[in-house]
Amino acid sequence: MTDLKTGTILSGRPGSGAHRVVALCGPYLSGKTSLLESLLYATGAIGRRGSTRAGTSVGDGSLEARRRSMGTEINIASVDHLGDQWTFLDVPGSIEFQHDALAALAVCDTAVIVCEPSPDRVVALSPLVKHIEDNRIPHLFFINKIDSAEGRVSDMLAALQTVSSRKLVLRQVPIRRPTGDGGEETIGYVDLASERAYRYQSNGASDLIEMPAEILPREAEARREMLETLSEFDDTLLEQLIEDVAPEKSLIYRDLHDEFGADKIAPVLLGAGDRENGVRRLLKALRHDAPFVGETARRRDLPSNGVAIAECFKVLHQAHAGKLSLCRVWSGTLTEGQSLGGHRIGSLFRPFGQRLDKIGEAKAGELVALAKIDSLSAGQSISAAGIAPTADFPQAESPVFALALSAKNRNDEVKLTGALQKIVEEDPSLAWEARAETHELLLKGQGEMHLKVAVEKLAGRYNVAVETAPPKVAYRETIGASASQHARYKRQTGGHGQFADIKIEVRPLPRGAGFRFVDRIVGGVVPRNFIPAVEDGLIDYLKEGPLGQPVVDLEVALVDGQYHAVDSSEMSFKMAARIAMTEAMPKCKPVLLEPILKVTVAAPSESTSRIQRLISGRRGQLLGFDARPGWTGWDEVSALMPESEVADMIVEIRSVTQGVGTYRTEFDHLQELTGRGADRIVEEAKKRAAA
Repeated sequence: MTDLKTGTILSGRPGSGAHRVVALCGPYLSGKTSLLESLLYATGAIGRRGSTRAGTSVGDGSLEARRRSMGTEINIASVDHLGDQWTFLDVPGSIEFQHDALAALAVCDTAVIVCEPSPDRVVALSPLVKHIEDNRIPHLFFINKIDSAEGRVSDMLAALQTVSSRKLVLRQVPIRRPTGDGGEETIGYVDLASERAYRYQSNGASDLIEMPAEILPREAEARREMLETLSEFDDTLLEQLIEDVAPEKSLIYRDLHDEFGADKIAPVLLGAGDRENGVRRLLKALRHDAPFVGETARRRDLPSNGVAIAECFKVLHQAHAGKLSLCRVWSGTLTEGQSLGGHRIGSLFRPFGQRLDKIGEAKAGELVALAKIDSLSAGQSISAAGIAPTADFPQAESPVFALALSAKNRNDEVKLTGALQKIVEEDPSLAWEARAETHELLLKGQGEMHLKVAVEKLAGRYNVAVETAPPKVAYRETIGASASQHARYKRQTGGHGQFADIKIEVRPLPRGAGFRFVDRIVGGVVPRNFIPAVEDGLIDYLKEGPLGQPVVDLEVALVDGQYHAVDSSEMSFKMAARIAMTEAMPKCKPVLLEPILKVTVAAPSESTSRIQRLISGRRGQLLGFDARPGWTGWDEVSALMPESEVADMIVEIRSVTQGVGTYRTEFDHLQELTGRGADRIVEEAKKRAAA
């Protein structure tokens, strides 16, 4: 309920008109978008169900998503149903687009975790489930595609319990019948709380039927397990079970509601989203058990006192509307033209797929797009106090894949950086940088597909076509021996000439010491004002040594020299220094250095041995492995690896971990590289120099 004077959310009940937000999340191909389509159809929000394959669905409506038949960003749809207002957030399933999923979960009241009925694929849920549980988000599991399930629901439930620390409560058991080929098909379900049986219809609501006699033993066992789980949180129910007293259904429903809202249990429902099977039962569970905005605000320690406050969870840049900040209103009311914290709110829009419906105001609980508040970005709230960061908003994961970008049209280079700033604001799990070591513009993200979609956005939305290439490795070179070198630079061009004469001594330094210049001139054989020019000439040469790479870890001492009172200049001594280094370096036994990174790979424990083999096959030096802190059933494998071997490693890591493995890196040291690998790199550097 809402206090009409202050707008404060006091409490909520089904049919009160309060607005709730539900996130549909789960792995790629679990069927979230088809489920959204059926939810919208069941609530009357759309007149017919669209298809992801045909490109007619409300979800996955962006051009990039349609090209790949997969979610690449949050899809939003708001509906009215039986006196309630709902916003459904269909989030990407791929771990590469996971930040959008986490952003949506931050502002939802309830999460529906959609999964396929395959115990072998449950591990793909573990990062998502852990985030949801760590943030105490009330959630339920929807086992989708139940019509094609081959195994038993009890096996699936046991597998789900391995990734969930909450008690799972099965709310339904399937009704199956034999098929002509010796298998079984799911034709309906029994609701364990009401003890009623239903038969699925291909489209529309399920039919109430008489309980099949053959299912009674299975139903009784499943119901007993449900009640025993609930009794762990309710002494009254526990006493009734001990005394063999049949509990009142009202008590069961109350316990289901209370323990779900307190995030002590995770109900498990069954269905087939693409056929509407179980969809209305899911809606009923959400309607009766999902928390309201006031409860969610309290869970996150956000104010819900009637004073206007909204939190931005995603930014969009659109050609016709400009910058849009997608926000959840936690308290109070927002109106068009309102001034809030010194910022004027432009137009308000309610998203529905790719459509934006203009509205006059947005009340507590609603999800709305605010136009043209340029300083408001994801992870920030706006209120009378101004714009401030939200403490518990999820941070973006460190990038694990990169591409070097260059504008196809050189005139677009400035335009490119502006476009990159916008797509990174839309998706903070992307990042870009101008890498000085290799003179490249890098776009970094969560995987190959993630960056391909970003490149398509650059071309399609911002009209900036780019060429991509694997990033260069920041190789270095150093020396293995000392040498002395005399060099003279002399030019006579009429009038004043150019003259400089120097002698230098070059010696190697320990790894990581960098470059050191030492002035050992005595007696003024080289005037003091020319000595900095010698150092400048040395530094200029060190940008590219004889192996084609920057030179590091050496000391150069200026020990002797000559000058001419008229013809010597700073330029002549700088040129002499370059000549001296050019002639000295080949005598110093130059060697190639490659960067070595400390890599920590996080993966499910059953994948640890495969990760170790992967690392060894990429010239990695294993340092060991241990349990991943705070993660049950996960390990972290540490190793030292060449940077060149890490560049595309995430693709292979994901392939051996059902898409959930990841890693982080930090620079460790430079290491000598010899043999064919070194020869190839030197040859490539020579070709680039010749070009």
